[in-house]
Amino acid sequence: MRAAVIGGSGFIGTHVVAKLLDAGHQVTVVDRHARQEFPEAKCVRADVLGPGLAEHLDQAEVVFHLAAEADVDAGARDPLEMTRVNVLGTAAALEAARQIRARRFFLASTVWVYAAADGVDPVPEDAALRPEAVDHVYTAGKIACEMLVCSYRRLYGLDYTILRYGIPYGPGMREELVIHRFVRQALAGEAITISGDGSQYRQYVWVEDLADAHVLALSDGARNQTIALEGTEPVSIRDIAEAIRSLVGNVEITYQPPRPGDFSGRRIEARRAQEILGWRPTTTFAEGLREYVAWYRRRSELAVGGRPA
Repeated sequence: MRAAVIGGSGFIGTHVVAKLLDAGHQVTVVDRHARQEFPEAKCVRADVLGPGLAEHLDQAEVVFHLAAEADVDAGARDPLEMTRVNVLGTAAALEAARQIRARRFFLASTVWVYAAADGVDPVPEDAALRPEAVDHVYTAGKIACEMLVCSYRRLYGLDYTILRYGIPYGPGMREELVIHRFVRQALAGEAITISGDGSQYRQYVWVEDLADAHVLALSDGARNQTIALEGTEPVSIRDIAEAIRSLVGNVEITYQPPRPGDFSGRRIEARRAQEILGWRPTTTFAEGLREYVAWYRRRSELAVGGRPA
């Protein structure tokens, strides 16, 4: 199958491209920071909001839209830019997919949208989302993107699959993500700094497990479905700090005021991934964290000495 991955040179996108190629699909990577990491993939440097996006998709049968501004702190500082990139970027990607008559559009969304669901525990995957409960422009933008995707099916017959990610982690993750920041602080001998009381929790998902789900989502059963892709265990921010301290050594843990609009975490009744895709993450958080710390150490040694120590 011919697949285009918008944002295919990013943290998650790189892993998704690798899994698609491994499964035998033809892949075109479209990214404003595109890098030719895979000789067998076509690589196009282009902005999702730039001209000629439809032409760059190379008549793909399916389009994965993973390009987005995901730094929620940056979004709080500049909500207009986050909305421009995320919402208008999704609209542009949808329109390009429609123009090339793609068979399906895949949207990378987030479990943050469940912050706007009623207080049922656990939250059903298809829970109604209340606008008045949205407390961050990032969440609002992702809900808007999902609405756009659904409207394109109603108006133009463009099928979709919405994938609501838990919090991905692994080699290459963004420096703003809490696991990266905590590991960097600990290995530098600095105090690990927690925003809030550390009780906020996430269902972290190892990025390679997450990428596997994208290949499985090409199945007909995932057509016009919204699927949550989470890890299997709730992990609090305080748990992360303590786990890193146990791996790295005795480092101080300090606290600062909470981030505005932070997602405190919700339990989600995430059954569709197993029922529709046959997918469950296979990497425990402890295993993934050990692997990430080892990867970070190797990368740091190469950066300092030009070769592993």
